[in-house]
Amino acid sequence: GYLTYRIMLPFMDVIAWAVVLSILFFPVYVFILKYVRLKSLASLITVILIMLVIIGPFTYVAFMLVRELKFLASEMDQNNMGSVQEIIHAVKSLTIIETINKYTGIENLMSETAVRESINKIGKVVIEHLSLRLTNIFLSVVDFALVVFSTFFLLKDGPGFLAKVKDYMPFNEAHKERLDAQIRDIIVSTVFGGVVIALVQGTLGGIGFYFSGLGSPVVLGVIMSIMSFVPVLGAFSVWGPASAYLFFQGDYLQGAGLFIFGALVISSVDNILKPLIIGSRTKIHTIIILFSVLGGLKLFGMIGLIMGPLITAVFISVFEIFKSLESDSVAGQ
Repeated sequence: GYLTYRIMLPFMDVIAWAVVLSILFFPVYVFILKYVRLKSLASLITVILIMLVIIGPFTYVAFMLVRELKFLASEMDQNNMGSVQEIIHAVKSLTIIETINKYTGIENLMSETAVRESINKIGKVVIEHLSLRLTNIFLSVVDFALVVFSTFFLLKDGPGFLAKVKDYMPFNEAHKERLDAQIRDIIVSTVFGGVVIALVQGTLGGIGFYFSGLGSPVVLGVIMSIMSFVPVLGAFSVWGPASAYLFFQGDYLQGAGLFIFGALVISSVDNILKPLIIGSRTKIHTIIILFSVLGGLKLFGMIGLIMGPLITAVFISVFEIFKSLESDSVAGQ
């Protein structure tokens, strides 16, 4: 078992991406299978759709993100902090901030140096990881081919593989069916209800930032996708300050437009999509999803955005089954 693990270890990222894509697009595969009847052909068509819908836009966004982060880092290195300085000055002039400074004695509640250093650190870390992936063309092509190859077979043979896995589970049939239903429901509520909505909000935010004339719309859109998991604040924590910044700059029309777009479109995505996607399915608390996403990003990289909640969902499902087994045992005694 250990040797098998060591053999498979170099391909864990590839397998993880293939698993995630298979889960996300399996309903599409089932729909296509109804018409073409051949598993191999349905799987091939689904993989082609994945490449068209996901891979192309993702690669473009990754290049844009690297370019914008490099520009931001260059601006920080050259101390071109005009816009940031204006925001800091405007915030410091607020009555509540002045009151806090008065009673706490903290004169530099918002430090320009601290802001610049934080942006530099974040930008350089992301640039380092993304640039390494994008510039190593040969390995990227090999990984891409392996992901496509693995996704094809997971879509075609995934149900049979899962059936064999269920045979080895130390549960009776009733518990196996319950586990299967719980995992399916939690995956829908976390992956589709959480991650997909975050990506939709980030995309809408990037579009709004672009037409509002704000710099680095891709960076802001990515930040909004992550912040959408934060309870209470959510996507507003990004588009709200952005619209306020436009007002501070005197761009009242763009600021009002971004505020209206954010309130009516971006922040309403939760209220519209979540009931449609999740329905009455089991839900994981928002704070658990938040830490699952952040921990997944730290442990796995970008794939952790989905793998974090997915692994957490499986763990919770198995834990619930063992809890049920223990309750049944106590009841039997």
